Amino acid sequence: MTLSAPIPVLKQQAKALARDQNIPLHQALDQIAQREGFAAWSLLSAKTASKSNALTLLEQLRPGELVLLGSRRGQGKTRLSIELALLLMQRGGRAAFFTLDFTPAEVAACFTALGAEQARFADRFLVDDSDQICADYIVARLASEPPQSLVIVDYLQVLDLKRENPPLMHQVPQLKRLAQECHCIVLCLSQIERRYDPAAQPLPGVENIRLPNPLDLGLFDRLCFLNEGRLECGH
Repeated sequence: MTLSAPIPVLKQQAKALARDQNIPLHQALDQIAQREGFAAWSLLSAKTASKSNALTLLEQLRPGELVLLGSRRGQGKTRLSIELALLLMQRGGRAAFFTLDFTPAEVAACFTALGAEQARFADRFLVDDSDQICADYIVARLASEPPQSLVIVDYLQVLDLKRENPPLMHQVPQLKRLAQECHCIVLCLSQIERRYDPAAQPLPGVENIRLPNPLDLGLFDRLCFLNEGRLECGH
């Protein structure tokens, strides 16, 4: 969906509306968002931030990297990862999405929300929601597929949830080798600890990554964190 005006102009319109109607600014922002086809300003803001964040992320990531993207639940990390895949596929790349959290229907809905149809990329986008997903499974599954530009793992903390799966300290090096040997980007989505307080800290950090089992976070080439539409990445 295309906005009728840039975000700064919409904010100015909301300020004028708040003055004219003598209502709080957040109510005026929501009214502007509803006029643009969104239920609330937060949803409009998240959509525009997601687009900006995906482009920013695409410019930073390099083939051969193992990357962690962490946020609290509901902050849009899955949507951001799918938009990143969409951008890569629009440029001729391929992507694979391994998920223990989303259904294929929910993945397709993410494409629809981004203004795209997953079916258009059927020959370049692999979705796998098998209960057997772990690093061994991912490596074996991709062995029979064409080279991937991006491999998304949704999400890190459930890879060794089953007792028969190797611990994370064994699986993450496998994913790193996959990135290096296949010259692709492996993006692991990650949960953040509940004790993280966004009021005291605008963005979560490495100390906020939820680690139910031991893991050397130094294995990741890049750590990215998302909160309230803001994204930051570092080595």
